[in-house]
Amino acid sequence: MGGAVHTGAIPSKTLRETALNLSGWRERGFYGRSYRVKDNLTADDLRKRLHITLNHEVEVLEHQFSRNQVKTITGAASFLDKNTIQVLGEDGEANSFSATNFLLAVGTEPCRPDYIPFNDTCVFDSDGILELSTLPRSMTIIGAGVIGVEYATIFNSLDVHVTLIEPRDTMFDFIDKELVDDFIYQLRDRGMILRFGEKAEAVEYDSKNKCTVKLEGGRIIRSDVILFAAGRMGATKGLNLDACGLECDHRGRLVVDPKSFETSVTGIYAAGDVIGFPSLASTSMEQGRIAICHACGEKAYETPEYFPYGIYSVPEISTVGMTEEEVTERKIPYECGIARFRETSRGHIMGLDTGMLKMIFSLKTRRLLGCHIVGEGATELIHIGQAVLNLGGKLEYFVENTFNYPTLAEAYKIAALDAWNRMPT
Repeated sequence: MGGAVHTGAIPSKTLRETALNLSGWRERGFYGRSYRVKDNLTADDLRKRLHITLNHEVEVLEHQFSRNQVKTITGAASFLDKNTIQVLGEDGEANSFSATNFLLAVGTEPCRPDYIPFNDTCVFDSDGILELSTLPRSMTIIGAGVIGVEYATIFNSLDVHVTLIEPRDTMFDFIDKELVDDFIYQLRDRGMILRFGEKAEAVEYDSKNKCTVKLEGGRIIRSDVILFAAGRMGATKGLNLDACGLECDHRGRLVVDPKSFETSVTGIYAAGDVIGFPSLASTSMEQGRIAICHACGEKAYETPEYFPYGIYSVPEISTVGMTEEEVTERKIPYECGIARFRETSRGHIMGLDTGMLKMIFSLKTRRLLGCHIVGEGATELIHIGQAVLNLGGKLEYFVENTFNYPTLAEAYKIAALDAWNRMPT
């Protein structure tokens, strides 16, 4: 039923929520960093809620399939030709199915390079980390992409000593730089060690499952657990794509028409992580819907130009529209408005001393160009900015409208007034 349910979005976000609840993270602004809801947290404590959530999601999906008369078959599928697939069932029996159209939504699987000695005991990939048997005291994470950073901050909130290694000089190149700088400051302030511009050269573990990572510069990093989260591969290896005339890139990803999501082979469509960026559950569902409409000859409306991107780290990051760097590159005259969550009454009530909302407006048209949030509830708050952006709303909307009080959404008005004060009359 997809990586989003079993190994991706749902499990990692459930783990995040469980960690924040049981560790008392959200209350530490009031009661101090030593505050805990439950002492001596274990990996079993984290898994209990995870399994409850996953079972519920599977039940919902199976019910939806049933009520909409969608037949499901469990097995491993591969192409025999462009119009025929073979499905090898759990019982070992193989059956063939023919169709005019196919939609490939196989998702991705973790990249597992040969130089990493995965053992699922102390060296994990981003799928295997969900089966961690004990909560470690220290963890080294290789890869500061979305998945690596999400897990790094989740385990850091559980007071695991985390070292994050990234060969690039920074992280999240697609996020507004001011937000990234604020985010990095928060991580370092919490004691997380960030090794940018340093590449892992070798990974080892001893008979007691104590791990070491050797960096190219000669530094040795020791920890109880290593998580390798540097990339994922399209799960296309077993599809026998040669039989239908399809080719994938070196990451196992497929190229599609951006409007119909049809591949180079007529009648074969692809959607979701297997076609690459943005690799979001939300956008993947829309891609699948458009592909099916196109395959069935039904009219499908085009998705809006701007969609929200959410990173479920601690704190959350969410963004929609152009970054300040993109606006500058396009030479669009602009002004920014910023609100700190601590400036809102709701922020004080929640004990927040971090978090910010940034909006970018055109000086010429006064329209919203981009909205960027780092902090508690960012992935929920972003939808206000998304709606205004896609409807062509202007600065005046935020200044003249009333927001519930006290809420974090009030930050929109504060940020708008901040921009208003600096814009020419």
